[in-house]
Amino acid sequence: MTAAIRLTPKAKADRFAGLADLGDGTTAIKVAVTAAPEKGRANAALLALLAKEWRLPKSSLRLIAGETDRRKVVRIEGGDATVKRTLEDWLTRKHG
Repeated sequence: MTAAIRLTPKAKADRFAGLADLGDGTTAIKVAVTAAPEKGRANAALLALLAKEWRLPKSSLRLIAGETDRRKVVRIEGGDATVKRTLEDWLTRKHG
């Protein structure tokens, strides 16, 4: 399973900022992190925040696209049905 992310580095706080329509029919999760986009720090902070929020091991998340772009794709490893249920529950809690 994959998740589209719109990342804002160097923010005031690590947080989720809602959903974004990217204009190409894709919806992305907007995420802000305090880390600078240098030497992979913002990407590492993104994966750590996603793992914590989604209650998944960090090892189950991998950046597969957008290493130097604000638009990113994160691969979520694990049982797809379990991961899907986890993310649906999270979206319901965050965006009701």
